[in-house]
Amino acid sequence: MQAVRLHEHGGPDVLQVDEVERPEPGADEILVEVGAAGVNPVDTYFREGSYDPADVPFTPGVDFAGTVADVGDGIEAFAAGDRVFGTGIGNGSFQGSYAEYATVPTDRVVHLPDDVDLTEAGAAGVVAVTAWRALIDHANLDPAEYCLVHGGSGGVGHAAVQIGAAVSARVLTTASPDYHEALKEYGAATVLDYDRNDLAEAVLEDSDGGVDVVLDHRLDDYLQFDADVAATGARVVGIGENSPDPGFTNDGAARSKDVSYQFMSMFNTPDLRVPLRGVAHLMETDALSIEVADTYDLADAGEAQRAVIEDSVFGKLVVEP
Repeated sequence: MQAVRLHEHGGPDVLQVDEVERPEPGADEILVEVGAAGVNPVDTYFREGSYDPADVPFTPGVDFAGTVADVGDGIEAFAAGDRVFGTGIGNGSFQGSYAEYATVPTDRVVHLPDDVDLTEAGAAGVVAVTAWRALIDHANLDPAEYCLVHGGSGGVGHAAVQIGAAVSARVLTTASPDYHEALKEYGAATVLDYDRNDLAEAVLEDSDGGVDVVLDHRLDDYLQFDADVAATGARVVGIGENSPDPGFTNDGAARSKDVSYQFMSMFNTPDLRVPLRGVAHLMETDALSIEVADTYDLADAGEAQRAVIEDSVFGKLVVEP
């Protein structure tokens, strides 16, 4: 089979397509014929070496969707021919999904409903599970609450807008003007240009004085902002930052409102199958649609990884083996 592999850490050009032996599923594993593999910033961290991968050569790719080709001994929940999707491979323990076939532990994969597009499902894993975990598991978002999603045009952002709308929350989000109409179609009640000088005032006005939940992907930019626009008892969930030392300029704004902060990583999910099944249901019922901005073949995986970091993309990029 063909697989994208890195033999040393570096830029996108270290990724190459190799001809390798097709793997055999071990105990508690299935072999998936990969139809689509989402491209995520985390994939580039393993390539660069800021996250430690398994011994090189190494195949990146955390997300996948495809068809079961074989199952390990004793596996009864899956059979050859089943459509599946999942996430959580392509890290320090497992080879990834930028390949024609991938072995997947059964605790990282669920069945994919027949009506769900395979490419969308391949793009869903990290972003949809992260959004689900942030809003449903950590923030306990309730109907009619105000929910602010920073960066609504991004992978996690556009999934979070839809998940918030699916539970009948009143979703506010930020994005460049080019994406405002699309985000309204996805269920955002309010879309604001993140560059406007009066952004905090606009959030407060459109949330009747403060938001109940915030999903923040850049805490170093918005940690204080989140406290300033929070309602009393608000929950802020942080999923990322550009620098390692985000801080407050006035933490009294958070203390006076009893604001709770939760910092999370999708890779800490106790059982990935639980949010994956929730995501599958939302996609099956058309409550969640993953926007696929572009697709790449295996030979162009390096370009896909460059684009996911450097280009402004609405939604997700996908490698299709």
